[in-house]
Amino acid sequence: MSEDQIRIARLERESSIAAEASGDFWIGRRWYTKGTRFWGYVRRPHQPWSKARLVMLNESQKLAPDRLPEARGSGHTNGFDHNYEYQLWGRFTGDTVYDPNSNLMLPEFKLSRFEQINSDPGYVFEPWERYWANNFPPLTPRTRAMRR
Repeated sequence: MSEDQIRIARLERESSIAAEASGDFWIGRRWYTKGTRFWGYVRRPHQPWSKARLVMLNESQKLAPDRLPEARGSGHTNGFDHNYEYQLWGRFTGDTVYDPNSNLMLPEFKLSRFEQINSDPGYVFEPWERYWANNFPPLTPRTRAMRR
C-alpha cells in the first residue's frame, strides 16, 4: 500500500469509529487463531482499536457467536466468524483466564448478549496487516505491525 492509501484508510476508520452509536455496550472483533481459546478484541464505542483488549469469554450466561454443535455437517466450523464485528453486552469480571494453547493470561469478559454489526469490516489495527491463522495476534493492538 502507498502512504496515501494508508492515510486514507486510517481516516476512513477514524470516521467510522467516530460515527458509532453510543451506549452501555462494547464493540468486539472476533480473532480466530487455530488451536487457541481466546475470543478476540473488545473496546468501548468511539475508542480506537489501539485501546482494545484481547479477551477470554465467560459463556456462563450467553454462548459465543461461533459456538456451534460439535457434530459434523453443520456447515460452519469454530472460528468461521473471524474478523466479524459485534456489539457486545456484558462486563469485564476483573479476573484473568489462562489459555494454555497460547500461554497467555487474558482478561475475562462475561458475555450477556451480542448482535453482529458487520461480517466484513476490514482491517483491525493497520491497513496493511495480513491475517495468518496460525500466528498469535498481538496481546494488545499496539503493534509494530505485521507489514510485509
